[in-house]
Amino acid sequence: MNYTLHQLQIFLKVTQTQSITKAAEELHLTQPAVSIQLKNLQDQFDIPLTEIVGRKLYVTDFGKEIAAAAENIVNQVYEINFKTTAYKGQLSGRLKLSVVSTGKYVMPYFLTDFLKQHPGIELVLDVTNKAKVLKSLEKNEVDFSLVSVLPEQLSVEKIELLQNKLYLVGNASSALRSQLYDKTIFNALPLIYREPGSGTRHVMEKFIERNKLPVQKKMELTSNEAVKQAVIAGLGYSIMPLIGIKNELNNGDLKIIPVRGFPIKSIWNLIWLKGKSFSPVAKSYLAHIKAEKQRIIEERFEWYEQY
Repeated sequence: MNYTLHQLQIFLKVTQTQSITKAAEELHLTQPAVSIQLKNLQDQFDIPLTEIVGRKLYVTDFGKEIAAAAENIVNQVYEINFKTTAYKGQLSGRLKLSVVSTGKYVMPYFLTDFLKQHPGIELVLDVTNKAKVLKSLEKNEVDFSLVSVLPEQLSVEKIELLQNKLYLVGNASSALRSQLYDKTIFNALPLIYREPGSGTRHVMEKFIERNKLPVQKKMELTSNEAVKQAVIAGLGYSIMPLIGIKNELNNGDLKIIPVRGFPIKSIWNLIWLKGKSFSPVAKSYLAHIKAEKQRIIEERFEWYEQY
């Protein structure tokens, strides 16, 4: 056996993503590079680690056992690196967060200063939809999660970061003017939805249900960026978080349609499992957020607070 740490890291990422393409993206490698290293690892075993059925990659039972061992090895290597920096008097370790997709416009600003102050910390940040964020939190795979809709089935603690504001938006050539409309406007508007499991979708549907709006569902898309591009192209309108459309508003690609009762408001909350035992890194980060939250909002989100 002559496998390398690099091969184990690649194989572990392939098993986690169930895809060579996605593994390559997350590791910032080319797809051929990942395929070659996966083959080099496989060639050292007589039993298949993965198999392709149709066009989908599956990890064999043997492959799952090797992946579990690989994860232990990789974690031990990280532990050695962290102990080295800790011995030098630096705060070190992993900070693991899961963030709902539109939270990617918020979370980086609450991380930048902390990571600059502690270069020995490795950030693991998973950006996905609300359902997957809560699943990773429930399984205790992360230190913190960023959500705009608090979970009903999990016992969590929280710190409020920023108000989340959702507006009705259309493209620049929309015939709707800047007058204030009432909610009957939705009778005639084709609406573009996010996918089920999205926090934006949840807030949007709750608002529609509460106000008994007879909406026309035009289409359903799986990311905020996809919705944004569809609205810009004139395929319909959507209810979108203000935080994610700053550039498009400034460039004139999108415009807010004033509607009575808008914006819909919720809160971006940093949450963690109640009673969680924090690592030194997580404990230090929480202290940083509590101390610096207001300064970060004033410095980074001045434009946002004006809406």
